[in-house]
Amino acid sequence: MIHGQFGSRGQLFFEMELITADGLNLPVDAMLDTGFTGFLAINKQDLDGLDWVYIRRNELRTAQGEAYFDVYLGKVLLCGQVYEIPVFIGDTITEVLLGSEWLKILPLIVNYQTRTLTLG
Repeated sequence: MIHGQFGSRGQLFFEMELITADGLNLPVDAMLDTGFTGFLAINKQDLDGLDWVYIRRNELRTAQGEAYFDVYLGKVLLCGQVYEIPVFIGDTITEVLLGSEWLKILPLIVNYQTRTLTLG
């Protein structure tokens, strides 16, 4: 289980680690985006140095309409566990995004009144 933080506009942020092909762990703050149905999305610039393996190009519906993203096999550390997951890479992604796919395997507790935010 990890504790998250609330952003200034009510966003939900969790710290996680991106694991490079060389085994280095890079901590990042990731914003939970329940409208994104994958596991993780990052900006193309953030991909540099990770040396993740390209899988395919995939079409995905976004708030701006249909868009194509490159998908890589990434490795992350979240809630104390290492996961190998498909990661969507895009030019216009401004935050590291955790998608709703995580909510199928990790419970989320959000209480704005008590400022409680946990995942896992």
